[in-house]
Order: sequence, then C-alpha cells, then structure tokens
Amino acid sequence: MKLRSLVSVAVALVAVFILCAGGLGGFLAGGSATAGCVPMVTTAGSTSDSTASPSGPPLLWPAFGDWDSDQVANAAAIVTTGARLGLPARGWVIAVATAMQESALRNLAGGDRDSVGLFQQRPSQGWGTPAQLQNPVYASERFFGTLATIRGWQAMPLTEAAQAVQVSAFPDAYATWEEAATQLVTAIADTTGLSTDGLAGCGVTGPWTQPVLAPVGSGFRSSDRPGHDGVDLSASRGAIIRAASAGTVRTVRCNAVHADTGADWGCDRDGDPARTRGCGWYVDIDHPGGLLTRYCHMDQPPMVTVGQPIAVGQPIGIVGSTGHSSGPHLHYEVHRNGDASPNGAIDPVPFMAAQNASLGIRP
Repeated sequence: MKLRSLVSVAVALVAVFILCAGGLGGFLAGGSATAGCVPMVTTAGSTSDSTASPSGPPLLWPAFGDWDSDQVANAAAIVTTGARLGLPARGWVIAVATAMQESALRNLAGGDRDSVGLFQQRPSQGWGTPAQLQNPVYASERFFGTLATIRGWQAMPLTEAAQAVQVSAFPDAYATWEEAATQLVTAIADTTGLSTDGLAGCGVTGPWTQPVLAPVGSGFRSSDRPGHDGVDLSASRGAIIRAASAGTVRTVRCNAVHADTGADWGCDRDGDPARTRGCGWYVDIDHPGGLLTRYCHMDQPPMVTVGQPIAVGQPIGIVGSTGHSSGPHLHYEVHRNGDASPNGAIDPVPFMAAQNASLGIRP
C-alpha cells in the first residue's frame, strides 16, 4: 500500500505537532513545484535552540519498505528540514542516504568515539553539543549547511557529495543507499505535498550569479533583526550590482521616508539607520518558477526599467546607502511564489549556494 494512503489520517493528527516541534514551514503545503522546492525559511533560532532537548519525530508515521515507523519519521524530519532551508530534492536524497549509512536512520545516543545522532556527527569536531545533535532538525540543518557550501555538489555523484560533508573512513559506502533513499524521499514528499522536481533541478532555471562579490554582513532574520528579510552584502559605494539570474523587471522605485512622520525623505541623499525607513532606490526582478529577487539601497536611479527583460549578470544599478541604511551595501532578497511581501522571503544564503552562486565566495 502506498505511504500516502497509510498516513492520510495520521498526517492530519500530527501536523500541528510537526509544525510546533520542528518549525517545518511548508510541511503540508501543496501547490507549484517551486513552492515545494523553495519553501519559506523560518525565523532564525526557531528550530535549533542550543538548550533544546531532542524533539522526537512524529509518532504516527507507518513503516515503508524495510524502514519502520521511527526510521521513516527520522527521514521525514531530514526531508522537511532540507525543504525549509531551500535545498533542492537532490540534497534531501543525499542527506537521507547519508543517515541510512551512518545510523540506519536511528537517532543514536552514541557511536564511534563521540559520534551522535542520525548523521553520527561528533561534538569534538564542532558539529554541536550531544543534545543538539540528537535533535533531528538541528542535525539536519548542520548537514545541509555544510553541503550547501560545497561547490558543484548537485552535479557530484551522491557518495562524493556525502563524503565531502562527512569525511568518512568508508567514502564509497553512501552509494549503496541511493536507490533506497530516492524511493523513501519520493514517498515522503508525495505524502506531504513537497515536489520532487528538485531531483532534476528543483524547477529553478539558471544560471545564477552573485549580485555583487562581497562578504555577507547582517544575515536573514537574525535574533537581533527578526524582520530582516534578506542579507546585507558589504560592497563599497559605486560597485556594480548585477541581476542574479535572467528575468523581467517588476519594480523600480525610490522608497525612503522619515521614520517618525512618514514624509518623503528622498533618494537623492543617503539614508539613516534611525531616521529613515525604506529600501531606497531598489529593483525587483521576476524569474522563472515564481522566484523574485530584490536589490536595495542603490546610490542613484537604477539602470533598468519596469518590464525590461534582463540577462543573468546584467548591470542593474550601483551600490549606495539610500533608504534605511547605515552605510553603503547591497541588501539582497529572494522570494518564492512571486510574493514580494515578507511572507514570500527565504534565506538567500542556502538558496544561492544551491544554485552554485554562493554569496561572499569568489567564483
């Protein structure tokens, strides 16, 4: 019997538990391929509190093939965490296959030397505390976070990508589990409404490139800036801003107002972090698959117009400090489902890494 039919009632019963215990935005979301491949990322700190006790997997997942209920639930925690972080489905398969090899999808309290959890990550090597690493969501976040930094991982054989993360003494063993992991990930995604289009590229067309080559400063929805819906790239004034991917210009606007009165501040001068609100001179670009990118605080009117087709890497403006800004930088956002509001924003760092265009890293 298909996994979907076995859990049709169970999913309804555990949905609230899953969303609360794991913060897994989009777990039950249906809709387009892009919605499944590039889901909402939750506010930083919502799933990986350093003092949190292990959050047990859903109790009502049925067995699937050779995997019992607990093993399937652990795989589901990996899959939905990868989806929430914006990793394409190929990454979910790599992670599940890795956990199959390392722990047989058991959340182990111990292992070789000080290894812990689904991925047998070692506290002594900086992966986290034992308590953190027995939290399937935290352990998965750490795995995916490392995977996303590996240039070209999507095109690697599964065993090479897994080994690049794990640095195992048995680097070829991961390949054994690719077929089983693909079947289990597909079944979980089918049940939860996540698209498996990511197995063939996540529906994201390319190529993609960094809008500017600069270090990442303030991050996405950090604890001190929970309303920060993008990342700040610390480029110097006058640096060329380039379109991250091909698309069509949706918005060209000056958005800068007095914080106290709402009166127009204008974009003919720099903004102020306390006295000004708004994105300054900014551009929104629509991309295939329902994606949207935003580029804020430009120094002068953008080089593009609404409705203009844009090529990847095409200059669209220059770095400045207009609007709500404390100094020259590019504020860069990525949104899903064509939703330009905060509801559509996802973390650009893992998303861009998944497109082989990691922010702040020289190509």
